[in-house]
Amino acid sequence: MIAFAVLLRFFGWTVCLIPLQLVLMAIRAPLSKRLPMVWHQGVCRIFGFRIERYGTVSRTVPTLFVCNHTSYLDISALGAVVPGSFVAKAEVRSWPLFGFLAVLQRTVFVERRASRTAHHRDNMAARLESGDNLILFPEGTSNDGNRVLPFKSAFFGIAEKPVRGKPLLVQPVSIAYTRLNGIPMGRPYRPFYAWYGDMELASHLWNVAGLGNATIAIQFHQPMTIEQFRSRKDMAEACQVAIADGVSRAISGKLSPPIKKRFWAPRPA
Repeated sequence: MIAFAVLLRFFGWTVCLIPLQLVLMAIRAPLSKRLPMVWHQGVCRIFGFRIERYGTVSRTVPTLFVCNHTSYLDISALGAVVPGSFVAKAEVRSWPLFGFLAVLQRTVFVERRASRTAHHRDNMAARLESGDNLILFPEGTSNDGNRVLPFKSAFFGIAEKPVRGKPLLVQPVSIAYTRLNGIPMGRPYRPFYAWYGDMELASHLWNVAGLGNATIAIQFHQPMTIEQFRSRKDMAEACQVAIADGVSRAISGKLSPPIKKRFWAPRPA
């Protein structure tokens, strides 16, 4: 019954905001960039996510935020605290409901074919030039939440091109699921929130809805530009090292007290 109540609230909240976002996008209102953040905050409240923020979010516009990827749940956790649009694989567009929500989020969809790399880089550059922050998962896939996979340096090609006459600012971000109902989650339980491999989305979402309140640590690392590195490959490696260290420290309980906590309303017992 808990999962049913949570998902009912989730769908109710979503249905309420969809018409408004469609209108805002149609008239190109500035609020269309802000409303998705409000939606994500509401989703975090409904699912009982407690966000702990470490470090300072870049206020430079535009910024490319690069983050490790554990689950589709990362989207709302990050979207609740980072103003920006996500970069996602093209397949996401065809997902039931979530593909439509991604479109309303103004997501940039990219294909994995090497022949399309330049095209997607130009699309991302145009969005950055227009003043949009972008959020990118350079692993190219999700994982079990206990590690960070190697970053694909091709994703950092966008950083080689100046934006508004200046080097693009790139900020590494670590996200980790650390506690369940206040108790350290541990390696065996973290995959209940991670979504990877051939897991079925619907059953996974149902299980998450019934688990309880989760603490999610989001750490913002020192921003950087391509000028600090010899190549985009070196930049990708530096981001991966910083993010992997942040994840390791978070899941082992070694982070300092967070700068900011968001205590979302508890879910029904």
